[in-house]
Amino acid sequence: MADILDRARTRVLENGIGLGESDILEVLTLPDEDLPAALQLAHEVRMRWCGPEVEVEGIVSLKTGGCPEDCHFCSQSGLFTSPVRAVWLDIPQLVEAARQTAATGATEFCIVAAVRGPDARLMKQMREGVAAIREAVDIQVAASLGMLTQEQVDELVEMGVHRYNHNLETCRSYFPNVVSTHSWEERWETLRMVRESGMEVCCGGIIGLGESVEQRAEFAAQLASLGPHEVPLNFLNPRPGTPLADQPVLAPRDALRAIAAFRLAMPKTILRYAGGREITLGDLGTRDGLLGGINAVIVGNYLTTLGRPATADLELLDELSMPVKALSATL
Repeated sequence: MADILDRARTRVLENGIGLGESDILEVLTLPDEDLPAALQLAHEVRMRWCGPEVEVEGIVSLKTGGCPEDCHFCSQSGLFTSPVRAVWLDIPQLVEAARQTAATGATEFCIVAAVRGPDARLMKQMREGVAAIREAVDIQVAASLGMLTQEQVDELVEMGVHRYNHNLETCRSYFPNVVSTHSWEERWETLRMVRESGMEVCCGGIIGLGESVEQRAEFAAQLASLGPHEVPLNFLNPRPGTPLADQPVLAPRDALRAIAAFRLAMPKTILRYAGGREITLGDLGTRDGLLGGINAVIVGNYLTTLGRPATADLELLDELSMPVKALSATL
């Protein structure tokens, strides 16, 4: 077994302290023959510091497409020729989506909008939508609305939004290659305000944007320094019409190395399967990731791409004897 795994067993598994950037890089560059051992260790870390439960979440887009930002991976940008066009959901549709999500056994429902940041119209619809969902469905409500002001952070807390998602997407050094209409630092400032407000911080990104393996290690270390409650781990699913449309899909073994490395960097964090796992890992790889550090999943479809059927994920969790996390008693 590689020396890095011996060191990680002591530091991470026994003491609950995440790996630093140089050690993360060693995990990301492990030879294929050491990958099963890395995944096994990551699974042991997850079981010890997070337990066997899996948090299941559904997501819906309140406002899809027409975004003014130029995130090179995103088909919702109004600056590209991708086929996604601007659409808004009304409140009854939002409530029905939450109801269907809860019916899968999910405990988390995230409302997403493709915007730079919310305007008055979007905040009004959020207020009405969250109130309607909380009245009709027993499910926790999260939000992802782009960059926020302090006033908007306070308003979301008042609404009862318990978790806010705002992905850094990639490491600080690579970010300008992916987005030019706003900065990594602007995203970080929103996350700072969210964390200080008492809302849970959900922050992750996309692996396979063209970053180097060294930058992948940098990203994991930067996320760890933020201390998010949850990290959604996406793998690039190249979208037609975007600048990254021709980017190769990440190799499955590199995706699994990333899962193990991110778990060993953040032993106590919710590490969630998000977009792209279907084309990157397939059914077998999805199983390997759940036995390699993953302890949360988004079920059903994503914002602009298709996911696995919710029943397939729930059946797999049952087969692996991984119970779905119960709804928070604080609701």
